[in-house]
Amino acid sequence: MRRNVIKLLEERWKSYRHRFVPWMLLNLRKNERTLRQVADRTKDKPIEDGEVFRTLTRLFTALLRNDWRNQTEQLRLLPAVSQDKYLSTQNNRTGTERADPCTVMLHTVGFCIERRPSSLPSAGTGVFVTGGRVPKGVTVAMYPGTVYQAGEPILIQSIKNPFVFRCIDVILIDGNDKGVSKLVFRSCSGRERFGPFRLSDSSWLTAHPENPLAVGQYVNNCSNVKAANVCYQEFDVPDEFPLELRQYLPNVNYSPDTQRPLRCVVLVSLREIHQGEELFSNYYTIVH
Repeated sequence: MRRNVIKLLEERWKSYRHRFVPWMLLNLRKNERTLRQVADRTKDKPIEDGEVFRTLTRLFTALLRNDWRNQTEQLRLLPAVSQDKYLSTQNNRTGTERADPCTVMLHTVGFCIERRPSSLPSAGTGVFVTGGRVPKGVTVAMYPGTVYQAGEPILIQSIKNPFVFRCIDVILIDGNDKGVSKLVFRSCSGRERFGPFRLSDSSWLTAHPENPLAVGQYVNNCSNVKAANVCYQEFDVPDEFPLELRQYLPNVNYSPDTQRPLRCVVLVSLREIHQGEELFSNYYTIVH
């Protein structure tokens, strides 16, 4: 009995450690090629925020066009020029069925990603490029979850939770899709509406996310054997982000009174990534 308990604990640790920051940092120092160096915290931007904005709006526009039959109430409230942008490509596609979001992603940005069993022993789930090719320096995935400002309560949600991401400015994102974290996100997401417009996406809590980018919480940390091919970048959603496209943002503020822009975290490719490769992330190190 005791031996079985020890074996179970060892298996859980082997899976958890690939998202456990202290373990990851200790092991990365043994092989510094897996570390990405930056001169200053304020300059930790592999690509411009404008590029992130353009990728997200391009993909989300394609997703909305693909789902236009379920968007009629929202689309009729938009200006005519915006309605034409989403409906013009559908005029001759009356009988066309709705495509899978991953297929839409492949046709829009040239690649798609999905969750699969990780190639790391006992690491559980990982994220793989399942179609196309990822160029260097593009947005590959998003880290979904509830966004907590400094001082907001997250103690209960953080217990045995390897999916809490800490931003440079101490903002936390809880990307757990189970338990209390799941209930909290659903509650906060249901609150965030502007008339018929949803302002966040809760489908990442299921096995079939409407936004196929929203699987970043399952990207495992790099190791001495598996070098990083993506890195994290913080992105504050600007006011000009289209209202009708916010329904695909997989993040929501815990507090309804938060005054600052919605924080999203994206993963950016460090090199070209080919079909069949697993994504591995890294953290920055500061150069003094």
